[in-house]
Amino acid sequence: MASGQFDHCDLPYISKPKGKSRLEGRIIEGWGFLMKVTALAPAMGAEVTNVDLSAAHDDGLIAELRAVWLEYQMIVIRGQDITPAKQLAFASAIGEPDIYPFLTGLDGFPMITEVLKKENEKVNFGGIWHSDTTYQKCPPMATLLYAKELPPLGGDTLFASQYDAYDQLSDSLRAVLDGLCAVNAAGKKRVASTRSERLKDSGSGVDPDALVGIHPVVRTHPETGRKALFVNAAHTVAFDGWSEEESRGLLDYLFTHQISPEFQCRLRWQVGDVAFWDNRCVQHYPLNDYHGYRRLLHRITLKGDVPF
Repeated sequence: MASGQFDHCDLPYISKPKGKSRLEGRIIEGWGFLMKVTALAPAMGAEVTNVDLSAAHDDGLIAELRAVWLEYQMIVIRGQDITPAKQLAFASAIGEPDIYPFLTGLDGFPMITEVLKKENEKVNFGGIWHSDTTYQKCPPMATLLYAKELPPLGGDTLFASQYDAYDQLSDSLRAVLDGLCAVNAAGKKRVASTRSERLKDSGSGVDPDALVGIHPVVRTHPETGRKALFVNAAHTVAFDGWSEEESRGLLDYLFTHQISPEFQCRLRWQVGDVAFWDNRCVQHYPLNDYHGYRRLLHRITLKGDVPF
């Protein structure tokens, strides 16, 4: 069967994985689509091709993309050319878009914010390992980025599986962490400084010190049932009921452990990429190695639930 051609005498919507394992990737065929999934790294991440997000979003295709996303934790769909309306429509098919608290959105699309670094700027937005907005009562389920403008080289994003980060801890340490909660703050200095340039031209006026969330250090994924480490260097300031000084040693260990290279995958962006990751079990880090060049992505976050 040629790409883009489908025999409608087949059974209505059937998924046909062709690969033998997650790392080998697979071909997924449904009624009206034929997509290829290729793993990016042993720990997590996959590239998806032969999908057109500007077309109507078939329920079967969305279900398959969502299943692949839950399995690989981050997927990048290559070769897209979509308007803000189409990006929002796709995001809405995956989950419920939410407003990012610190930046105003695009005109007519308040749910879409710009992740921008200009040619003359030295600081990149969110340039630290983190999970998105864990200072909120309900941190986002997912984040979706659409690559609009990229430097000729650099500007990659690293991702780290927090399933693996939890699984690779000792039984004794897991037993300690399973009973703890942590305080997460929007105003933590390490991350607040990465917003400085964008707050000047598109800030919403929200006070970061007003946003504090307390969540389990180990959360259970509501869809997969797996446990994931849920602290991060950008937002986590202390264990709940502990002082910052008492928390520092163990948190610093966890911050280092959870981004171990064997837990990671690297996304080398291409213009037209649409990437989205599971914020409930993934951390990310946008590299800042492209001074003198402009980089622009359109971002949508999807509403999550209260971690447990």
